[in-house]
Amino acid sequence: MKVYCNCCGKEILMKENTQIALEDYVRIEKSWGYFSNKDGIRQEMNVCESCFHTWLNSFALAPKEVQELELL
Repeated sequence: MKVYCNCCGKEILMKENTQIALEDYVRIEKSWGYFSNKDGIRQEMNVCESCFHTWLNSFALAPKEVQELELL
């Protein structure tokens, strides 16, 4: 299965014949509920690290960052 960044269209490199990514990306899934304009719709997207950083720089308030001490 190929994975692409929904922002720039770049293919996310995966280890051959696996679903293991060779570069990091963000997977976002949202099921919209009552009182939204998208009630009952589920959206899924992938965002490469470069596009994610560009997106974060557009935020009025930066997200909280916490240093991970143990990486899996």
